[in-house]
Amino acid sequence: MINGAHVVLFSEDADADRRFFRDVLGFPAVDVGQGWLVFALPPGEMGIHPTDERGSHELYLMCDDINTTMKDLLARGVEFTRPAIDEGFGLVAWIRTPGGGELGLYEPRHPIATGVN
Repeated sequence: MINGAHVVLFSEDADADRRFFRDVLGFPAVDVGQGWLVFALPPGEMGIHPTDERGSHELYLMCDDINTTMKDLLARGVEFTRPAIDEGFGLVAWIRTPGGGELGLYEPRHPIATGVN
């Protein structure tokens, strides 16, 4: 029986990204040994989109109000690489992580699947 999902982010500076998720974004974590943090995530959902590319995956952090969330994150020193844009299905902005990656910040405008069993 599947009871959850585990997300892996690859980073050029994993320690900096772990501090970012813990200290800036405030995600709770457990130390599974030698400082290796595994983070609890908020409720999530998964969409499957068509592509001509192979093996592409993205992580989006969801919010109820992207403008308010962006202001809060900017005050914490978070860098946005792209401003919020209306994609029709929702508003999306991009966060730069300390390890050089990007995460989407997403305010959906469609019914969400979190909490559906």
